[in-house]
Amino acid sequence: MIELIIVGAFVGLLSGFFGIGGGTILVPALLFIGYDPKVAIGISVVQMVFSSIFGSYLNNKKGTLDIVMVTTIGIGGFLGALFSGKITANADDFVLEVIFLCFVLFALFRLFFQTKEHKEEREASRVVLFVVGFFIGIMSMTIGVGGSIILVPILVGFLYIPLKKATSAGLFFVVFSSVSGLISHSISGHIDYVSGIVIGLASLVGVYMGIHLKHHKVDVLLQKRLLFVFYLAIVFYLIYRILGV
Repeated sequence: MIELIIVGAFVGLLSGFFGIGGGTILVPALLFIGYDPKVAIGISVVQMVFSSIFGSYLNNKKGTLDIVMVTTIGIGGFLGALFSGKITANADDFVLEVIFLCFVLFALFRLFFQTKEHKEEREASRVVLFVVGFFIGIMSMTIGVGGSIILVPILVGFLYIPLKKATSAGLFFVVFSSVSGLISHSISGHIDYVSGIVIGLASLVGVYMGIHLKHHKVDVLLQKRLLFVFYLAIVFYLIYRILGV
């Protein structure tokens, strides 16, 4: 129980600060503790429901959340994530861990190469936003991550959305995808509700701290370095599991 509370608070902190769902950290942590990959993914989905709703509420109070734009993407993500439970149920654990490893490697890439910000936002078709959300919803909820780690660079790099606004949008997108993913994974029987709720409640404290840090002038260099080290440890751990050495 203590381990779950600590993990939940830490994941919530990173979720609020970086606008991520937290699954890229939570799933490997649960695997390390001894959870089955499919159950770990289900617990991660539960945690994301807690952290994304609370985090989006705080971001909206800070005035950095464009609800209209993200709702279109979110609806697409919601519908896409409905397929995630079935895909996860029929996928081999080895395949899921390999796909997850690819997501973590992408996260490491994002830490090294910051997406360039632009001065003026671009107008995007609602159809395009919906399709983007749909496919991110499928991919992310299948392995228990929020999808914002893909969405944020798309918003900043292609639609020229300011980074703070994009990270807020990324966390709001996770509300849609995680609620839908929770429904889908519940039907497939992957949810450990007790562990998920404990981690989810603990993550709320971390989310509050992360949002507070993000919206004030702080030196994020140390946080990014620590996140890099943590992701690197996850990569090595997943390679260890996949290779079985």
